[in-house]
Amino acid sequence: MADHDLLGWIREHTTTLSGLAPDAPLDDLEPLRDIAGDARVVALGEGAHFVQEFTRARQCLLRFLAERCGFTVLAFEYGFSEGTGLDRWIHGEGGDLTRLGGTPFAGLTTEMAHWLHRHNRTSGHPVRFAGIDIPAAGGDLRPALDPVTAYLREVDPDALPLMDRVLAIADRFAGKSFAAASPKWSRLTTADQDALTAGLARLLLRFRALEALYVSRSDQDRYDLNLRRLQAAPHTDYMFGAMRDIYAGEGMAGDTSIREDYMAGSLLWHLARAPEARFVLAAHNNHIQKAPVHFDGDLIAFPMGHYLHRALGDDYRAIALTHTAGHVPEMHLDESTEAGFTVIDETLAPPSPGSIEAALLDAGFRNAITLTDLRPVPPGGARPLDRIRTQSADIELPVREAFDAVLSVPTVTTTTDD
Repeated sequence: MADHDLLGWIREHTTTLSGLAPDAPLDDLEPLRDIAGDARVVALGEGAHFVQEFTRARQCLLRFLAERCGFTVLAFEYGFSEGTGLDRWIHGEGGDLTRLGGTPFAGLTTEMAHWLHRHNRTSGHPVRFAGIDIPAAGGDLRPALDPVTAYLREVDPDALPLMDRVLAIADRFAGKSFAAASPKWSRLTTADQDALTAGLARLLLRFRALEALYVSRSDQDRYDLNLRRLQAAPHTDYMFGAMRDIYAGEGMAGDTSIREDYMAGSLLWHLARAPEARFVLAAHNNHIQKAPVHFDGDLIAFPMGHYLHRALGDDYRAIALTHTAGHVPEMHLDESTEAGFTVIDETLAPPSPGSIEAALLDAGFRNAITLTDLRPVPPGGARPLDRIRTQSADIELPVREAFDAVLSVPTVTTTTDD
């Protein structure tokens, strides 16, 4: 039975948007100005990868935040190390987009990369780009470690044999993504897995202990950059073991928080080096939410948004992107493919009672693109919003604690341009 108090509250705080064309007028996004407020970081989520409507929505929201609110950096669920090359590319400094690596299926499609390139050429409000994630979607350590190797050749050549041993093991399981690399990592001997972990730990401890020497032979900025690159590798290595244990039903609660902690730390790293900048952050809803991620009652992770909210307070705002369609693209593991997975369009059940999607439909927004401000407090007797779609499922979640707003689209178009 519909909760009339909740539905009235939804109608009062929901704006209908005219469309998502990347170059359309921005006036109907004005409610976003109040949602963003004075925050330094506004996060834009997505409820599933490979959804064209989410890519278009992010483009529109980014345009508004850059042109109307003064945001100057786009941080993305994309390799921290690879982000440097992409930043140069979108500013027209050359290079081959197809060789930049990164995480295309995390929402940064070729379409969006080219749009960013055009935006920075034609707009009076260009944006920088910053990667925050582990390298190559967790599939390959080289995007992080190759630049570190070049740096060590200059400041600490004694460490190069250890790096060579680490890379020799890492190359044996490298792939286009975690899904491609993980099965090959699992087939390494325990001795090789342990040697990789120990080698990365030794490199990181030495890097930290010899900071004064490294800085004297380079400078502080280059040291700090390469330290952050190096830190990505043990976080990635940890995730292989964590995911193996989860698939075997033996995982520790919250074990995938290690990647989330690295992403949050990367964004804080960028913020500290651009104290006047305001950041738009793009990542999956499960990464940007402030509340812990649970599935079937089990703690999966403290997400990046949890750490950022603790560090930044009201300087962090999170906007979920969801949909009310009857289908969605889903990734299925498949070792026979280069990416390690295939994308299949999954039919969905109607939105669950108590979900933000069901509330929007019950409130009459069946075929509309909507932006709902979740910050006002609902009437005391209103049913709480306690579910939201994620990929081809939904999760139990205190929606208003997790997000400041929700943008919903009525259609889903699968795009696999990468």
